Amino acid sequence: MGREVIRAAGGRDGVTVALAVNRSDVGAVEGVEVEDATDLPGLLAAREPDVLVDFTGPESSVEYVAACAEAGVPVVVGTTGFDDAGAAALRDASEDIPVLVAANFARGVAALRRAVREAVAALPGYDIELTETHHNGKRDAPSGTAKSILDDVVEARESAAARERAGDRDDDAAGVVHGREGEQPRRRGEIGVHARRAGDVTGEHEVLLAGNHELLSLTHRAESRGVFAEGALDAAAWVAGREAGRYDFFDVIGDST
Repeated sequence: MGREVIRAAGGRDGVTVALAVNRSDVGAVEGVEVEDATDLPGLLAAREPDVLVDFTGPESSVEYVAACAEAGVPVVVGTTGFDDAGAAALRDASEDIPVLVAANFARGVAALRRAVREAVAALPGYDIELTETHHNGKRDAPSGTAKSILDDVVEARESAAARERAGDRDDDAAGVVHGREGEQPRRRGEIGVHARRAGDVTGEHEVLLAGNHELLSLTHRAESRGVFAEGALDAAAWVAGREAGRYDFFDVIGDST
């Protein structure tokens, strides 16, 4: 993703890569020298970038965001897989600088999430299955995007249940099931989540709703990592100069539509 961001930045007017860092030596990328990540605090002070874009891992991301908070540099975080402590560290940093965090920077995924919320609200009682597929090197499962979609499903279902609470139907969620094995009859309200890892798949997410003798499938498939890089640069341009706080990609899209 770092390579994709550098490549995408090179194709944009008014965008210059002030610095790039990595924990291991990877040489130059698209003519940009990739420097030692341990030098990041000094590089931020010397180069004074308008914003930092982070696609690394949870541990390094927390370190980079802390360095940005110390230097007063806004940051866009596309890293996923944070534990509670990591998520708290990002929230703490957002008290000092703008921190924009998103599991996915594809505009199509944002549209998918909106469609999922509407579909779940419009089809109460339907069975829901969420499946995500990524390349064989992806570490976290389910993906950060899948977790965001799952949150959308749960929130939409809870809202629908609240509206129908006076009726006879019981829409209480029976819980989330990650994969199935052995004898596992589907419980009412259950949400199935499945993660697949294979080949060089960039990313695919599908939400399946079934009931009343019909089936609705909502799917997003990324054909290239470049779509995430472009979205991250959109986010970087948007967040630069903002007040300290926590932002997400919906803020970027809402501001541009």
